[in-house]
Amino acid sequence: MIQIRKSQDRGYADHGWLKSNHSFSFAGYYDTAHMGWGNLRVINEDRVAPGKGFGAHSHRDMEIISYVLEGNLAHRDSMGNVEGIPPGDVQRMSAGSGVTHSEFNHAEGQTTHFLQIWIEPNQTGIAPSYEQKTVPEADKRGQLRLVASLQPDAHAVKIHADAALYAGLFDGAEHATLALNPARKAYVHLVRGQLDVNGQRLTGGDAALIDGESQITLNHGHDAEVLVFDLAP
Repeated sequence: MIQIRKSQDRGYADHGWLKSNHSFSFAGYYDTAHMGWGNLRVINEDRVAPGKGFGAHSHRDMEIISYVLEGNLAHRDSMGNVEGIPPGDVQRMSAGSGVTHSEFNHAEGQTTHFLQIWIEPNQTGIAPSYEQKTVPEADKRGQLRLVASLQPDAHAVKIHADAALYAGLFDGAEHATLALNPARKAYVHLVRGQLDVNGQRLTGGDAALIDGESQITLNHGHDAEVLVFDLAP
């Protein structure tokens, strides 16, 4: 089963300094048909105005991934981490037993555009932790590169959740396949461009919710950047 959800059907919030599209119910956007998919709970596509951001706030028992597309996201947390997250970097924060952090756009004169992703952990109350890695564009070109996993390789961040996240860039004849366990769920989020997912055309912001399939096939891309999630059912 493959269900396509169009970009314009997402929730939307405009706070002036922040413009955000919500793939799943979040804050003031509530939709009982879109509370999450498997253990994927949040995908917010955020655009933060220069000099603005999210003040100090707390999280617990959630795996939070930031995937920056444009600009630079400045991160500070109660664990002592002070980092800038540029495009191409993947940041993971395990909230665990509790963490406070803030995020700001310090890219002068430039909107910071990023995806905020929450995945439910496979254990609660763990010690909070932080990790950040750079994923070169060449590693994503024409293929799906593992960027976050419960069992990561040396180039991916570790998440404390039964899930794996892949990123890819596809244009022209570039294509890829990913084998799936049909007993699990998968989710494809097209960040930008156009791409065929198992024969169905997606454009930027669209998503494919996948259940009971044994493979994902990606092809006929046009300036496409995509995230693919392998998720617990």
